[in-house]
Amino acid sequence: MIYGAVLLDIEGTTTPISFVYNVLFPFARKHLRDYLKAQANEADLAQLRTEYAAEVAPPSPASDLTSYALWLMDQDRKSTGLKSIQGKIWKQGYRDGTLLSEVFPDVASALIRWKEAGKKIGIFSSGSVLAQKLLFAHSNNGDLTSFIDSYFDTTTGAKKTPESYHRIASLMGLTPAEVLFISDVTSELDAAARASMQTLLCVRPGNHPQTNDQKHQIINSFDEVV
Repeated sequence: MIYGAVLLDIEGTTTPISFVYNVLFPFARKHLRDYLKAQANEADLAQLRTEYAAEVAPPSPASDLTSYALWLMDQDRKSTGLKSIQGKIWKQGYRDGTLLSEVFPDVASALIRWKEAGKKIGIFSSGSVLAQKLLFAHSNNGDLTSFIDSYFDTTTGAKKTPESYHRIASLMGLTPAEVLFISDVTSELDAAARASMQTLLCVRPGNHPQTNDQKHQIINSFDEVV
């Protein structure tokens, strides 16, 4: 396997799903109402209103953005507006030491290994770029941001469409075929493969079962990526 860059998913790939669902999401939910009332900027609120207006069956009055945001969280929707707000709520938690992110034990050594080998390293997550940077800056293995060259979120494109991966490769200054994408979700890997990226299915403890049909080579640790 020859590649010039590694593109990584976060949830279930670099970071346990349990940390996202048992720590980050509850923290955002706890502080959401106060944040929207006192600190949210108009751009994030406008984005939520735009997304609300596009709903076929809105769950609450348009004026109640808190209930709408909580509903989006319950649905695990990849809402650009919600993800932006969550990142800003988490920023305060990381800043005051309430939050410390978790990465798998093999992540830091792999980032070092890839960087020393001259590989570009990118992150592609549905979480906002701010949330991504915060997670890697405040990890249980220290600040890992110096190893990461690029961050991409839903403003770049959806994770299950090939166009997103074409765009990411171009932004990284490479062809898609030169990029290795590692994720725990086969539908994302399928989209990357259709864009001609190389792929690996990351199977970690606590991950959701995936239908693979042997389309993507399976790894259990970044130590297996040579």
